Amino acid sequence: MVRRTKEEALETRTSILDAAERVFFEKGVSRTSLADIAQAAGVTRGAIYWHFAHKSDLFTEMFDRVLLPLDELKAASQDPNEPDPLGRLMEICMVCLRDTANDPRRRRVFDILFLKCELVEEMGPVMVRYQTNMREGLLKIEGGLRNAISKGQMPADLDTKLAAAMVHAYVGGALRDMLFLPDATDFGAHAQQMVEGMFDALRLSPALRKVKA
Repeated sequence: MVRRTKEEALETRTSILDAAERVFFEKGVSRTSLADIAQAAGVTRGAIYWHFAHKSDLFTEMFDRVLLPLDELKAASQDPNEPDPLGRLMEICMVCLRDTANDPRRRRVFDILFLKCELVEEMGPVMVRYQTNMREGLLKIEGGLRNAISKGQMPADLDTKLAAAMVHAYVGGALRDMLFLPDATDFGAHAQQMVEGMFDALRLSPALRKVKA
């Protein structure tokens, strides 16, 4: 009985997240109320408050669940025992581009984040979380690049902080381009070429070498 209750609670939570994703996409985040989400999910507002304290909490978990598959790759890129940290970093970038192009759910969630989320006062916690995710992402990319240097996959004098900023900006910009100009580039078909080209630039560009004192 207890197990069934837990399963039902998980099913309700999932249906709320699914409904939030649909309604946020259709109406935009600021114009969506918890009552709208409750109606779309077929639950009461009380059921939503049981699982989520605020709309920003619901939004954050909806976003996190599409990023979860990347956690394993991020950890591998920084693992000193990983034989190919550069390959793992490149795989992260390719998954971001290719899967967003090909997976309707991931594309919808990024569309909501970039195009349909006004970071107004009620969404303040989302802004803070977004900034935190960006800072953590930059540090993890830099950690992966340092690991790649230790394996001889990148130049020893690579400016890893600058290179990490370039990778982060490249992927974020590509995701926005994909959403604003969906017909301009087939990111699903060309993700590997684009990512390989970016990392070739990191490896070969004199502009990305540390300035010697």
